[in-house]
Order: sequence, then structure tokens, then C-alpha cells
Amino acid sequence: MAIEIYKKYMEEKMGADGNVESCKLSIPDKFNFSYDVVDKIAEMEPQRRAMVWCNEQGERREFTFCDIKEQSDRAASYFRSLGIGKGDCVMMAVKRHYQFWFAILGLHKIGAIGVPVTYMLKLEEYIYRFEKLDIKAVICTPDNDVASRVDEAEQMSGKKFMKIILRENRPGWHQFDEGLEKAEKFVPLTFEERPESGDTMLLYFTSGTEGMPKLVGHNFGYPVGHIPTAKYWHNVDPDGLHFTVADTGWAKSVWGKLYGQWLMGAAIYVLDYDSFTAHALLTKMEEDKITTLCAPSAFYRVMVLEDFSKYNLSTVKHYTVAGEALNPDVIEKFSRMTGKQIYEGYGQTESTLMIGVMHWMDVKAGAMGKPSLQYNMELLDEDGQIVPTGDVGEICVKAEPGEIPGMFLGYQGEDELNRSKWHDGIYHTGDLAWRDENGYYWFVGRNDDVFKSSGYRISPFEIESLIVKFPNVLECAVIGVPEKLRGNAIKAIIVLTNGTEPTQNLKIEIREFLKEHTAPYKVPRIIEFVDELPKTTSGKIRRNIWRK
Repeated sequence: MAIEIYKKYMEEKMGADGNVESCKLSIPDKFNFSYDVVDKIAEMEPQRRAMVWCNEQGERREFTFCDIKEQSDRAASYFRSLGIGKGDCVMMAVKRHYQFWFAILGLHKIGAIGVPVTYMLKLEEYIYRFEKLDIKAVICTPDNDVASRVDEAEQMSGKKFMKIILRENRPGWHQFDEGLEKAEKFVPLTFEERPESGDTMLLYFTSGTEGMPKLVGHNFGYPVGHIPTAKYWHNVDPDGLHFTVADTGWAKSVWGKLYGQWLMGAAIYVLDYDSFTAHALLTKMEEDKITTLCAPSAFYRVMVLEDFSKYNLSTVKHYTVAGEALNPDVIEKFSRMTGKQIYEGYGQTESTLMIGVMHWMDVKAGAMGKPSLQYNMELLDEDGQIVPTGDVGEICVKAEPGEIPGMFLGYQGEDELNRSKWHDGIYHTGDLAWRDENGYYWFVGRNDDVFKSSGYRISPFEIESLIVKFPNVLECAVIGVPEKLRGNAIKAIIVLTNGTEPTQNLKIEIREFLKEHTAPYKVPRIIEFVDELPKTTSGKIRRNIWRK
């Protein structure tokens, strides 16, 4: 079925020249990614490579689709033996361990709901999540003291659920790996027993740049919406090895480490690590012959500080970036150093790829690209009117809930928020952009981040992109600070490269540099140097922390 879905989509929606028309993907009844994609490929090409996994300790494992089918069958059988079934919520805080793939596919097979979260959550964050959602079980990594925090949060929240841990034995916990070894032969759900394609399959807590995280729901048809993600944007090679840098607790993980890639039959690469260094990443890319890479903006900002002549990256044919907008200067520098372009993409936890520089398109440094195939998109002003070319508007999608494969079902338990974000047949992303004469979208910022200073509308990202062009600036955040005269004064919070002294003279030099490259009203009046910027677990800078 996976091959049939893909071929039908390609034949109907795209010409040889890459021109596309507005289209609507259709989801088969009772579509289930585990049965209809993974198991189907395992049947057709059992020895096709599915995943290459390695960690910092030098361990390495390769899995075929036949292996993945077998292990996900075992996981499904094990979960069923614990009493987990259709509609039950199972939280997963398992880092980048290969068991994540066994578990999530096993949950799909029994119709349960996966709730991936990052292993980096603190005690209070677990308590909030346990109080927000009734869960049947939690699956945890044994690393980073995650299990202890779950134990304490369970007690403090007053909630009770099964606890499953990987690799080790722990009092009061079930042991996942032993459970898989002892699992009885799995009896798949009959077609009639399967969940409907519109039933909830995944729940994600939003990364929460503003306010408390909200629960975003996706249905069993969601994976099909990632065909354009993998084929047109990641440009994956079915015989290659795709590497998306993302923790499994972040929705970007299933963007790049699961659904679209396996719909294409392409193998995924997983590097299980605790601390990132550009040297380690580039070394692994060389050693394991990565063919396509997708990484967050913060990774590229660090990577361009490396000497690329030390690495043989000739196998890497295509680079993409997502998470938050990447500064044009970094894109241009990367291109000079590698001879390759970085193809930007935009989407949300609530969606699949919404806007992207597809592999056949010209790269414009700083531009997000054009709307993805299945999204009918417009830029609207505050009155809901389409803005002219060149004007800033909110990115909005014309659709009803459940109409577009890949779009979320709504925010669980947040009726007022749902009404404000999705009404009159339009979904409001809360992100601002402008569109040029060639149809490319350019990111401006979140509605909450844009502010006025001396009557001028200020886009933090625009000023940040200029500041990072200054030598010795690693990254920065721009916010508005209340001031009587101007309404808001512009403040820049800057992280310097290693070894750079944060002096008063450096602040003056940065301001003088900006005066030469932008209008005077955009030059920050306040500059603060810090060691690091607070970020969400998905790598987005949390400007709201500084505003508070």
C-alpha cells in the first residue's frame, strides 16, 4: 500500500519540470503506518536497510525492515500483555535509543496513542504533563535520572500508571527489553479492528515558547502528509542514508526519522548522543557516508565555525534546515565552505512541512520557500484580508480540521484556543511572513515577538540576522524593553564565540556595524552579553524568558 500511495501521489500531482498544482492527498480507510508501510516493505524487500543506529560509546547496529517488523510485533504483543490497548496513552521519554522505533510502531499496531516527550524534562514539567493527560504507561530511558523524576512526579501528581524502563531492572518498573524477548507471537488487528484513519495516533506537547505547553493531536493518516517532506524537501535517496538531528521527544523526529523516509523506502541514521559537538557530528557523517542531512538552525551556526577541509563530506548531496529561521549570513557562509546550499523549510508541531525550498528550487538565502503541495496558504492581515505582495501578514491555511493529511486535530482540552486559532475555515499559525514577487515566503517572526519601537514595527529576526554577521557573534535574540519615550527600546542579547571578551568597546563596534547596514531605528539601544540563550527542547530561542 505504501508504494501504491506514493506512486499515485507522484503521477497525479507533479510534472517532470517540478511545477505543481494545488492538491489534496487522500487517506485510505483505516490506514496504519505500521501495517501498511513497515510490514508491507518487510514483505516485499525484507533485507532492505531501514535504520543505522550508533552511540557515543562506539556501539552500532543496523536494522532491516524485516528486523523492524519483528521487533515492533514483539512490542505490540508485550504492550497488549500489560493491558495496553486501543486509545490508551503511552508516554515515551527514551532519548534516541533504537527501542523508540520498536515502541512507537508497536503502539500503532494495537491502536494505542503515543505521547513522545524529551528526556530533558524537569520534575515540574513531568507533574504538569501527568496532570494534563491521563496516561496508561510511561516508557523511560535508564539514563539521565529520568526514571527517578518520573517516580517523584507520579507521587506528587497523585496519578497512577504502569512504568516501563529500557535495558535495566528497577523496583516497581517493567523491563522493556526482557518483555520483548518473552513476548508471545503477535496477532495483528483485523482490518475491522483497526483504528479509523481519523482516530488519534500521536499527542505532542508543544515546545511552549509562549505560555504552558499545549497538547497537539495527530491522527493515523498523519504519516502520509510527510511524503512531500521526505521526497521533495529532504530529497531522500531510497538507497541512501538520511540523518535528521532531532531528539525523539520532538515532533521533528518523526518528520525526519520515521514516516516520510520509510514511505520512500529510505534508511534513517540515528546518532544517540548526550552532548553535541560539530566535530563529532561531521566525523560521523563522513564515517557513515550520510547522503542527506536535516539539522536545526543552531547546529548550522556552530558547524560553520569548523574547518570543513578536515572532513570528506562528498557523499552528502542535500542539506535542509528547520526548527526556526536560519540567518542568511550562515547560509551564505556554509555555501562558500561546502559548495552546497541549505534548503530551508517551515512547519509546526501542528503540521507537516508547510513551506519549503524544494530540491528543484533556487535557494534565496533567508527565504523559507513556497507552500508545500497540500497546503492552500495565504498571508492575511488582522482583518482577515489578503495582504499585497511585499507586505507582512500572518501565515494562514485554508482548511477545516481533519481536511489536510498532516494537519493536527486541534489542541486537546483547549476549546477557547481552538476557536481563536482555527475558525471560519482558516487555521492561523501565529507566524508572520511576507511574500516576494516570485512567490517565496520570508519569515518575520511570531506575532508575540514582533513589537513597535518609536512607532516602527520591529522584526526581531531581521535584526538578529544582521547581528550574527558581525565577527565573533555566535547567536542572539532581540526583544522589546518597555520605555516611556519609544514605547519599546530594542534590546539585543548576544552570545559570543569562544574566547571573545565581552567588552564595552565591543558593544560600540556592534552598534556602529549595524548603523552601516540598517536604518537607525533598528539599531539596539541596549546590548547584553550572555553565556547562552534559553531554548525550547526543539532548539527555538525563548525570547519570552528575556521579556519577562
